Formats: sequence, structure tokens, C-alpha cells
Amino acid sequence: MTHFGTTASGQTVEKITLRSGDLQVVVLTWGAVIQSVRLAGVPYDLTLGSDSLADYEGALRYHGSVIAPVVNRLTNARAPLGNRILTLEANFNDIHCLHSGAAGTHLKVWEVVHATETDCLLALDLPDGEGGFPGNRRIEALFQLNAPASLRLTITSTTDADTLLNATNHSYWNLNGSADFSGHSLQISADSYLPTTPDFTPTGEIRPVAGMLDFRKAKAISPQNPDLDNCFCLGTTPSPLRDVLVLQGRSGLLLTVATTEPGVQVYDCRHDGHKAIAIEAQRWPDAPNHPGFPPITLAAGETLQQVTEWRFSRG
Repeated sequence: MTHFGTTASGQTVEKITLRSGDLQVVVLTWGAVIQSVRLAGVPYDLTLGSDSLADYEGALRYHGSVIAPVVNRLTNARAPLGNRILTLEANFNDIHCLHSGAAGTHLKVWEVVHATETDCLLALDLPDGEGGFPGNRRIEALFQLNAPASLRLTITSTTDADTLLNATNHSYWNLNGSADFSGHSLQISADSYLPTTPDFTPTGEIRPVAGMLDFRKAKAISPQNPDLDNCFCLGTTPSPLRDVLVLQGRSGLLLTVATTEPGVQVYDCRHDGHKAIAIEAQRWPDAPNHPGFPPITLAAGETLQQVTEWRFSRG
């Protein structure tokens, strides 16, 4: 563990380097960020990151981070919970709540519970009412490397009051080391997806994949071909860990993503030149505002565990 930087508010941020087999991964205590992923024999980083903490406090605030308590958008910055309506921060177009606003875990320094050569456990305590979300909550992120080239993230959440909880990792991936993600192919084990409004909030429809958004067989992707910022529906409930997505680079390098989650948001990084593809395993976005979507409620005293695994190989 080494010093990475100091936040604008004076907090110290560390970086933790993990190694196993052919994989080296750097994790930051700021936002539980996956800052770097290096594979033996590949002369470039596989994920977008920065050596500057100021970047992560600014334009790269979502890059590689663990986002909780609720990732993605909540329409009109409101969400029903039991017999009440939660009022949240409207930080997206001054209308909707995105990534929990300023209360998001991506904007906090996490505690290091333990760190070894191959794994580290980070934790964060969120106070009752912060950002409009109830419950004193604890979020733990366990990063584990396994040879030859596998990274697993287990996010465990608890609360002392009924709340909303939907966490993810928000890493961007480019397997080519190129200026944009042209030359990749994508395969997703999803029969349906969630179309969105012009504000990128779900319309409430669950639409069968078809045409450009049918990735049940691998096919080439490139910037705007197609536009991507949608949740692909993998199921309606969490499942045992299973492979759900494969991203392949021009050289044949493969990233296989496995998860327990019932959805995966895929975003084309259009805000930053289509440099990479964000792959965010999560529950369906805006679920509290759509009765037909699987719920994201975490009851007092319950524990929620979400697992995502990234495996790298050469095709």
C-alpha cells in the first residue's frame, strides 16, 4: 500500500497493488476505484484510469469506482420506499438523481480493513439520511485476484433501517489500447433490455432485444454503431455467479464478465470520445419507480451480497 494523493479536503488516499498469475490490479481507497488492470504480455492498461487524484475528484469521478447506495438514475429524484417517498438530490439535468448524487460512495475515502498480495477489503459507513437515503449502512468491497487472470469483486451491504441498495463497479474497458473502442466485439446473454427516455431514464418498457441491440451472438461494435446506454436484462432475480458478457479486442484478447446480478448496464463513453466501454453489473435501474421491475429494497437487518468477476484470456 502506497500513497496516491491528498483530496481537496485534505484526506489521504492510498493505492493497493494486487498481483496473481498474469494479472496486476491497482485499487484506490478513493471511491474503491479499480485504477489499473495490467495483463502480462500486453503493453497497455486494459481499463481507463489516471495517476491524478484530482481527475477522480473531477471529470473521472465515475471511472472504475464502486457506486452505491443506488447506481444509475432515479426519475425525478424521487423513489417510493414502503409507505413514503424519498426525496433525493437532483444532480442530473436538475431533474433526476444520478449515482446517488454527492452522497455516492465514489466520492468518499474508504477504510482499508485488510490488504494482502492477492486481495483487499475496503469498507465505508454511510449515515442515516445522507443524500435522502435511510439507514445507517455499511458497504464492503472485497477485491480478489486468482491465477491465471481473474479479478472478483464482492460488494456486501447491510442496513439498520429499510433502504434502497443497488451497487456496481463502473469501470471502462478497452482491450486494444486504442483511442476508441473500434475493433471490439460484444456478446451479452440477454433476451431483453430497458429502452430509455431522452433523459436516459427507463421508460418502464421491457423490450425484446432486436436488430442493433441484439447481442446474443457476438458482433462488432464501434462508436455510434450502435449508441449504447442501456440496461440489458439478464433475469428478474439475483442468480448464482454465471457468465453474462464477453468483450473481445482486435488482437483476440477476451474479457469475460460473470455476475450474480439481474442486469448489466453498457455505456459507450460518448461523453469522452468513446474511449472505452463501461460494463456495470447491477440490478435494474430506477426500479422503485416501475412496479414491474425487480425491487432494490434492502430490509433492516438483512445482508445483500453482489458478486462480479472479470476473466481475461487470449482467444
